[in-house]
Amino acid sequence: MKSSAFVHRAVVMQLQSGGSDSDANRFAVLAHLSYDIEDPFAVTATFSHDGRVLARWRLAREMLAEGLRRPVGEGDVRFSPRYARGWHELRMDFYGEHRGDGERHHAVVHAWAPAVERFLEESYRVVAPGDEHVEVDGFLSELLANG
Repeated sequence: MKSSAFVHRAVVMQLQSGGSDSDANRFAVLAHLSYDIEDPFAVTATFSHDGRVLARWRLAREMLAEGLRRPVGEGDVRFSPRYARGWHELRMDFYGEHRGDGERHHAVVHAWAPAVERFLEESYRVVAPGDEHVEVDGFLSELLANG
């Protein structure tokens, strides 16, 4: 295991506005991707713009990696690879609460896939896929002691 138990990478991504997938309907957001050995199955993505945090999501690291190769996800988070104009992107769909009209809030973010791959490779140097471990016994003891 690498001496550092935390990986962080800031990546400029594009938030898609409106219903069109046109480049004109995208604006830059900064995403802070982080991986912590204390939560070895997850990646935290914090999206910000003009110094304001727009959203923070905990994502399954394995699902994020799979999303670079094929569409994954059925619930609130869905990933799919996109290839256009020589670019390999990761499309991330995030679904939130229901709106008054019955539809759900929906955000689409596009990331340059090689940047996400580099972040994942760094996280694999900290904890290799399949070597994730969660200390369940300590958690259960603490939970039962606190009732």
